[in-house]
Amino acid sequence: MVSCRGWSSDAYWAARATVELERAGHDAVLVCRQRSEARVIRLAREAGVTRIETLALSSGLAPLSDAADLRRLVTWLPSAQVLHVHRSKEHWLAALANRRSPLRRPLVRTRHIVQPVRPHALNRWLYGHATDLVVTVTEAIRRQLVASGLGTAERVVALPGGVDADRFNPETALAGAARARAALGLAADVPVIGLVSGFRVMKGQQTAVEAAARLAAAGCRFHLLLIGQGPFIPRVRELVERVGLAERVSILGFVDDLPAAMAALDVALYAALESDGMSRVLFEYLATGVPVVASRVGVVPEVLDDGRTAMLVPPGEPALLAGAIARLLDDAALRRAVGGAGAELVRAHFSGARLAERLAALYVSLDGATARGGS
Repeated sequence: MVSCRGWSSDAYWAARATVELERAGHDAVLVCRQRSEARVIRLAREAGVTRIETLALSSGLAPLSDAADLRRLVTWLPSAQVLHVHRSKEHWLAALANRRSPLRRPLVRTRHIVQPVRPHALNRWLYGHATDLVVTVTEAIRRQLVASGLGTAERVVALPGGVDADRFNPETALAGAARARAALGLAADVPVIGLVSGFRVMKGQQTAVEAAARLAAAGCRFHLLLIGQGPFIPRVRELVERVGLAERVSILGFVDDLPAAMAALDVALYAALESDGMSRVLFEYLATGVPVVASRVGVVPEVLDDGRTAMLVPPGEPALLAGAIARLLDDAALRRAVGGAGAELVRAHFSGARLAERLAALYVSLDGATARGGS
C-alpha cells in the first residue's frame, strides 16, 4: 500500500516491487490512493503493475474515510499473506486492521527517508509491536531506526536498489542512443555529460553548471544535458546564461525514452547536495552502463566504490566535480571500465528481480513464523 499523491520514490519502489514479485510468480496487488490516477496509478500501470486497488488514504486524521478504509482492509485480510506499507497513513491503518481482525497478517513497513521517527509511545507500539519487519532503502536509515530503539537489528533490513534491469541495460538502451543524440543535433564526436533529476535546489544542477563552466575554461569539448522538470529551471537557465554556456547546455523537460537518453551520455552526473534515501535515477544510470560521477550522499557511499563502480566526489564542490568528469572524458578505457562495473553491480545486487527475490524470502520467513499476535 502506498498513499503517495505523486510519483515519488515511495511510489516507484512500491510499483517496482509489485511488478517484480508478479514476474517471479507471486500474487501481488498494489493499493493506491483514490484520485491519484493521473500522477500515480497511470504510471504504475505503465511500469507494468497489473492489479491495482484503491483506498481513500486521506491525509491527516479523517475519521469517516479512515473508518471506511479500515473496514475494507479487514475484509481483505483473508486473501492476503503479507501487508507491506510505505507511509505513515497506511502503516497505521494496516496495524489497526490487524488489531481488529481475528486473522492477523505479518506487517512490513518500508522506510524511505532519513528523517528520524520520533520514539514516542504510539510509535513504539506501531514499530515495536504492530510491525514485524522494517525495510529501509539505505543502511544509514536502518542504523538510525535501530539506534532509536524502534526496531532490533534482526527486524530492520536495508534493501537498496530495485531498478528495472529489462528497460535500463546497455543492450536495449544503446539501440536508441544514436537516435537520441541526433534528435539533439549533437555530432557523434561531442562528449555528452548528463544530469537527470527534478529541478530543485538540492539536486545539484547549479553545481553541475558551475563544473561545466570550469571544464569550458579548461578547453574541454562537451555538451551538458539537464533532463527533468521543476521550479528551479528559471534559476538554472539564468546561471547558464551568466557563465556563457548557452550554446553548450540543453535543458530538457520530460523525455519519452529515458534509457536511450541515458545511453547517449558519455558521463552521467548524480550531483545531489543531500539525499533522503535511495536515488532511483542513480541506479538507472548504473544499469544502463554509463559511467557515473556521484556525490557522496545517501546510498552512494554505501554501495559504490570510488574509481571502480563510479567516481565519487563531495557534494556541492564544482571544482572536484569538474575534475572527476575530466578524468573520465580524457580516458575512454576508464569510462568503459567504470560503466561496465556499475552495470554488473546492478545486475548482481540491485535489480528489481534481486529486490523481489529478497522480499519474497523475507515474506516467507514472516508468514506464520515471526508474526506476533500481541499487537
